[in-house]
Amino acid sequence: MKKIITILFLLVAVQINAQNTIEWDGIYQLQLSDFQSVATQIGNVKINSIHTASSLDFAFQMSNVEFMFTKNFNSKVSCIFKRDAASIIATDSSTANYLVNFAQYEFDLSELYARKLRKEIYMQKGTFSDVSFLQVIYNTIEKQYTDEHATASKITDLGQNEKKLLEIRADILKRIQEYPDFCKSCKPPKKKS
Repeated sequence: MKKIITILFLLVAVQINAQNTIEWDGIYQLQLSDFQSVATQIGNVKINSIHTASSLDFAFQMSNVEFMFTKNFNSKVSCIFKRDAASIIATDSSTANYLVNFAQYEFDLSELYARKLRKEIYMQKGTFSDVSFLQVIYNTIEKQYTDEHATASKITDLGQNEKKLLEIRADILKRIQEYPDFCKSCKPPKKKS
């Protein structure tokens, strides 16, 4: 009986976590209802702020032998959005909608850089590579992401310049398509000798 209760508890915990996390799929579009942090507030405030909680996660656990013979790390790099950590503070609903659109841009940008990270790992990983090379790649990708995000924040005024945001987002979606072999579930083609 204890085993059944434990299994049910684990299934409920996994289900709750799955409902909280959105994995980038190119189809789902963020909505205001996805910003479920208790900090979210529309109206009766004097500032506008956003914390999107979209992130690029890279984690793996394997033996040295497994690492040595693993080339494809696509499944180890995730682009996710956490609803309970995402917040919007906006003076009105119109501004909140601008911020949601900007959050969608950030989510798409995270997927672009997830694909770039997957590709770089794939291209640079050799059979006898030391795990430390991954940190260098990650740091480089993270800096590129941060620079591009900061530029977009500035030139779109956090999404309030809708026309510019649409242009930038269309460019990001186009660039994602340039990495078709580096989605999370994709298997890159083997290099020809």
